[in-house]
Amino acid sequence: MTLRHMKIFRSICENGFNTTKAAEDMHMTQPAVSLAIKELEQYYGVLLFDRIGRRLRITEAGQKFLDYAIHISSLFDDMEKGMRDWDSFGIIRVGASITIGSRFLPSYIKAFNKKYPGTDIRAFIATSNQLEEKINSNELDFVLTESPLHSANMISEEYMEDYLSVIFPADGRYTNGQKISLDEFKKQKFLLREKGSGTRNTFDIVTERAGFSVTPIWESVSTTALVNGVINGIGISVLPHKMIDGLLNRSLLVSVNVDGLDFRRSFRVMHHKDKYLTSSAKNFIDLCKNYEFSEQNSQYNELL
Repeated sequence: MTLRHMKIFRSICENGFNTTKAAEDMHMTQPAVSLAIKELEQYYGVLLFDRIGRRLRITEAGQKFLDYAIHISSLFDDMEKGMRDWDSFGIIRVGASITIGSRFLPSYIKAFNKKYPGTDIRAFIATSNQLEEKINSNELDFVLTESPLHSANMISEEYMEDYLSVIFPADGRYTNGQKISLDEFKKQKFLLREKGSGTRNTFDIVTERAGFSVTPIWESVSTTALVNGVINGIGISVLPHKMIDGLLNRSLLVSVNVDGLDFRRSFRVMHHKDKYLTSSAKNFIDLCKNYEFSEQNSQYNELL
């Protein structure tokens, strides 16, 4: 049994249990891929896949082997990367949710580059689901997100408190800080972030706990689109306060409280439990924990 056997098995699982696609991914023939799986099963004396018709279904033993294969092959990739890029070991691969990536990450990187010049920071900004896939495939060192990832293999640490604000157009119907009833809130037309985003996950969890759900008239990955929709009276939105506080100060929006709903949450830094974090990565995480944003608010909100 070799590392290549593990990578072939992992490729099959990551390609929907399709040996033909795995063969293309590994630059092998399909019979060679099938032979590798047969050799693994003979070596361990267990079935890794059930063959039902022409489809493969992973067994419990196969799932356990997949966990080992991901762990071992990821450690091997780390070793290869570290040894081949020894002179440029300060590479940080950071992932961020769209909210954190658009609002906070540029400031983090600017401050880090000033303090540690020469470090190569590679960023990936996406939904929480996409970030989890990248962490599990060892394509990211750690992620910054406002929504907990689902995998049990993650280590999670809160690093900043946050909350969502319920925003209305500044047309005189409501005032900042006004409290409205839950029934009044439910009657509104909602402009919300897309499913899979940390902001939408928080919204859905809070409303589900309150016993109702919302079908938005708008969904968007763009906070700017949602904010402009609210300003123009199309509906209301629920967005991170730190992303719209400048607009509230300029009286372009008003923020209200809803009786019985609490949209507080925490930003988290997360990484795989088996991931080795370099000193550069740890320094970046420490900077995120201690960063002050008071000077950045007005600059960011001018862009919305």
